[in-house]
Amino acid sequence: MKVLAFAASNSKQSINKQLATAASQLVSGAEVEILDINDYEMPLFSMEREQELGQPAQAQAFFKKIGEADALIISFAEHNGSYTAAYKNLFDWTSRIDQKVFQEKPMLLLSTSPGPGGASSVLAAAVGSAPYFAGDVKAQLSVPSFYDNFDPATGTVTNPAILDQLKSAVAQLS
Repeated sequence: MKVLAFAASNSKQSINKQLATAASQLVSGAEVEILDINDYEMPLFSMEREQELGQPAQAQAFFKKIGEADALIISFAEHNGSYTAAYKNLFDWTSRIDQKVFQEKPMLLLSTSPGPGGASSVLAAAVGSAPYFAGDVKAQLSVPSFYDNFDPATGTVTNPAILDQLKSAVAQLS
């Protein structure tokens, strides 16, 4: 199984990238690729820019990466209750190639934040919209209070209950 994992964040220190990476390491026997959405940065989407630029190579490459994967793990950062601008822009450009951005791939959707909300608002939005973009959400998990429940030095979830939930969610991908 080839798993594509990434954070829907352009932060260089993304806690969501750390969570997506940790989750991907729990997929037994998988070939894992961790993407950094910074590698797919494009101008802000608009109809005028689309007419001028067509379909940028970065959007095409991102769409191809999804197509080559057997499963997706995405962890969403929350900015003011919604998607990060960087992720939303990448998604908007990619959806113009094909509205079925997620290409019927099984997905594990995650979110985390430093606070007790665990970015649950953006996770709910992502879970709710995924089917419209051909996403097959197998499981979802919001991890609250990231620094209380995760050890960045080891890249592991330290809270046993959350770790069990994450293992159960990952198991749904296969």
